[in-house]
Amino acid sequence: MALETAKVFVEEDAYVFVTGRRQDVIDVAVADIGKNVRGVQGDVGNMDDLDRLFETVRTEKGHIDVLFVSAGAGHMGEFVTTVTPEVFDHTFNINVKAALFAVQKALPLFRDGGSIILNSSIAHLKGMPGASVYSASKAAVRAFARGWTMELKDRNIRVNVISPGPIDTPFTQPAPQEWKDAMAAMVPLGRFGRPREIATAALFLASEDSSFITGVDLCVDGGLTQV
Repeated sequence: MALETAKVFVEEDAYVFVTGRRQDVIDVAVADIGKNVRGVQGDVGNMDDLDRLFETVRTEKGHIDVLFVSAGAGHMGEFVTTVTPEVFDHTFNINVKAALFAVQKALPLFRDGGSIILNSSIAHLKGMPGASVYSASKAAVRAFARGWTMELKDRNIRVNVISPGPIDTPFTQPAPQEWKDAMAAMVPLGRFGRPREIATAALFLASEDSSFITGVDLCVDGGLTQV
């Protein structure tokens, strides 16, 4: 979803910075995006790497207009009776701590009137056995958006959330077909979403077309959580 979002933004003449842990994956993404892109290797859960990322942005471009916080980690099948401290720490480090400090470290580079978009999940709205830690981490992301909407209102920086439903990504593609069929059957539109449908939602929340929208949780889920 993050790669597709970067591509959609570049199609609209934005310049994007992308980051990830593996240099080979970044190189492929940069080549796929093709122009107006800079890849910076780093782990968003590492504060030094976040500092290096935003120092690169500051040095090369000087400011930020839009921040899309999309990194996430999820562990399915982790029940309250079996979940380990290691799983909890890893999930919250990536989904919650990294999101908080990415925004904190980006804010000095923001112009007033910018847009922050946080990637959550419909898991924070649905009771999913074996996913309670992941769901809780995504609920924290939603709570961040509410608080930051008020904290940043004097700078006219809008903060919104996208909560994807089941999306056809490399994360879901290896799943058993039975699970995919069951998930699709729960969606009123009868299918998985496409990464570009998340990307265009992010583009809308970043643009002036959504200038009177802040603090929302936009569920891009084919109606799964709405009916």
